[in-house]
Amino acid sequence: MEDHTPHASRRRLLRGALLGATAIGLAGASAPLATARPEPRAGRVDYPGARWVPASTSNYTASGRPEAYPIDFVVIHVTQETYQDTLAIFQNPKKQVSAHYVVRSADGLVGQCVREKDIAWHAGNWNYNTRSIGIEHEGWVDRPEYFTDALYRSSAALTASLCARHGLPVDRQHIIGHHEVPGSTHTDPGPLWDWARYLKLVTAAGRR
Repeated sequence: MEDHTPHASRRRLLRGALLGATAIGLAGASAPLATARPEPRAGRVDYPGARWVPASTSNYTASGRPEAYPIDFVVIHVTQETYQDTLAIFQNPKKQVSAHYVVRSADGLVGQCVREKDIAWHAGNWNYNTRSIGIEHEGWVDRPEYFTDALYRSSAALTASLCARHGLPVDRQHIIGHHEVPGSTHTDPGPLWDWARYLKLVTAAGRR
């Protein structure tokens, strides 16, 4: 999750959002953002079953993809924060960071924060931002307990849907980690992310 400017650090932004204040302090400063639990709205989510939790309009670029830009990649991220704190950061208009989707660890709940037609600021590379869908996963790169079966399966079903709807092959050339974005200084999803398992789940979900 980072600014669309080339030198911004996603981890710095995420952690910077909480420096000098605990998560409770952040929620207290922006209570409607951190505590709201919006339900899905007809016509707002692109992925059936997702919960619409919109990012601030200051944190992404309105567009008309795929006509404006082709969608060539799905970029896999790990939040380095909790699900709820990540949503609060995306909803903070000062943070200049967002992703299209966030997947919750405990149960695989999918939150959609940016419409797929719009450009989320997640990759740290403007060219890749314009041509990708960003999926954040609740957890930390060095805490594999957050990579639950529910998270893997829910995310894989989402990615299978994205690949089918946007005509992407299910392979590692089109489903990439944040660390593989050119110019990235990030390590997520990290060495503990099970790519072999994930691609098998995406393939299986696409056959259903």
